[in-house]
Amino acid sequence: MTTFSPPNPDGHRYVLTLGCTDTTGIVSRISGFLAEVGAWIVEAAYHSDPDTGWFFTRQAVRADSVALSVEELRARFEAEVVAELGPETEWRVSDSAVPKKTVLLVSREGHCLGDLLGRSYRGELPAEINAVIGNHRDLEDFSTRMGVPFHHIPFDKDKAGAFEELRTLVDSHNPDAVVLARFMQILPEALCDHWAGKAINIHHSFLPSFIGARPYHQAFTRGVKLIGATCHYVTGELDAGPIIEQDVIRIDHSDSVADMVRQGRDIEKLVLARGLRWHLEDRVLVHGRKTVVFS
Repeated sequence: MTTFSPPNPDGHRYVLTLGCTDTTGIVSRISGFLAEVGAWIVEAAYHSDPDTGWFFTRQAVRADSVALSVEELRARFEAEVVAELGPETEWRVSDSAVPKKTVLLVSREGHCLGDLLGRSYRGELPAEINAVIGNHRDLEDFSTRMGVPFHHIPFDKDKAGAFEELRTLVDSHNPDAVVLARFMQILPEALCDHWAGKAINIHHSFLPSFIGARPYHQAFTRGVKLIGATCHYVTGELDAGPIIEQDVIRIDHSDSVADMVRQGRDIEKLVLARGLRWHLEDRVLVHGRKTVVFS
């Protein structure tokens, strides 16, 4: 008979995420494996997509219930479960005790930067913010006052060289997320591929509407009644990467472009913070151009 013990106070978790071709017995096989290694499951989520025939799951277990290191757990899961599910299986096991790292890319607008640095300062963001990199110096003082190193890389002359410098600097931190917090520069396709699944953008529009620059002006011209923001992964196709999170707010005919921009900033901050948190907590599974988000 299994006896009850209270949750471990430090919240140390191993998180398993997996996607594979759907078939019978997957849940049984995964849960059976976790039971075999003594894993105490504290979260479990599943999704079966009938259109793609793909199965998704996220499992969080108490680390103190497993008498294996995270490396041993990965090796055993790969040998005993992944080998049965097939070579196309996409999976990972992360350790919540390993701090995740984030680099923020900015330009001149500071509302998203300020929100993320504030959340980090209050301990509300499950990652360290290791650096802020800007193509202008407008946000340098604010970043350094918040205790985060700021690096300036100008893009006004040699853009190719600037992007190469950016790549080198970002990679030196080995980040889990590269956040375009209103960076206002289009990443080259090679850099999008290099940071695939890590680069996250906030677009001040409810995509796929109003792609590209000045979306609030586009929305004003169309007389929309809702404006929104979209947090998505960055790909070589402009503003078309897999969507992580979206939200909207209502406006009316009396709102000017300036009103829309002001109200839009609030929704941008919230959507970016949600999307980044879910990414850092391994709650986002990408398959093709779509995501499954176990929020």
